[in-house]
Amino acid sequence: MASNTTTEVFGLRLENPLLLASGVVGTTPGGLKSAVGAGAGGVVTKSLGLEAREGHSSPNVVGVDCGYLNAMGLPNPGAEYFADELSGMDVGAPVFASIFAEDPDQFARLTEIVSPVADGIELNLSCPHAEKVGSAIGTDPELVEKIVSRVVSSTDLPVLAKLTPNTDRIVDIGRAAESGGADGVVAINTVAAMTIDIKTRRPILGNVTGGLSGRAIHPIAVKAVYDLYEGLSVPIVGVGGVETPETAIELILAGASALQIGTGVATRELSVFREVDEGLAEFIAEEGLELEEMVGLAHHK
Repeated sequence: MASNTTTEVFGLRLENPLLLASGVVGTTPGGLKSAVGAGAGGVVTKSLGLEAREGHSSPNVVGVDCGYLNAMGLPNPGAEYFADELSGMDVGAPVFASIFAEDPDQFARLTEIVSPVADGIELNLSCPHAEKVGSAIGTDPELVEKIVSRVVSSTDLPVLAKLTPNTDRIVDIGRAAESGGADGVVAINTVAAMTIDIKTRRPILGNVTGGLSGRAIHPIAVKAVYDLYEGLSVPIVGVGGVETPETAIELILAGASALQIGTGVATRELSVFREVDEGLAEFIAEEGLELEEMVGLAHHK
């Protein structure tokens, strides 16, 4: 991998600023390791809860012209099971454990379970298609601050809050996470959306509505990162439609210190990590910049 894209963020050294996003490939420890082998600078696990969860009935993933709609419903084997599987495995890069829960105490318990096998914690405060968790609690700044504060007091690992775009208060929520002690924020999760089969005249997804990911939400992610960079002092991880070097560079210029790739893995396969990293390295060399100098450069008048 290109050495000029090596970076340090949240106290962690990353071979490049590209992380595997939660919910893609990272459903098993082996999947995480395969993403690192393909060039990811870090990885995020599938979102984990206190209990095993089956998720929503199918169809739960639908391809659309501009990306994917999913309503998985946070299926996972449970945090303890996953932590046991991950224990003792060297993934080869920093691992962020994504967790979801209904209240601060549950988040704290999950943090205690996954901290021994992780390098960081990502709080899923933004899933748009699950009851009582995700964006159902992540749109309340006061509750977000309480959750983050509780988690921060339960671990020495860096804590990131993943924010929802399905609100007009994303900066307020980001500030609440920062006030709670978050080391950074992740922006954005999927955008609430749906699709209808015109022949059956019924919603296609088993859950009726879901979350849209992919290139269609990239401009939304760029604006969210740009606004958060203006309003926060903690680092931002940008995610949403990163499939090319250009889309990665755009989010960095908006203010992202690191990036996550999710749908890009489905559309471009795991090779997307090396392709984006190589393109980013070429851009840095051509422009005569350091990676850190590019972060938020679009804000400089």
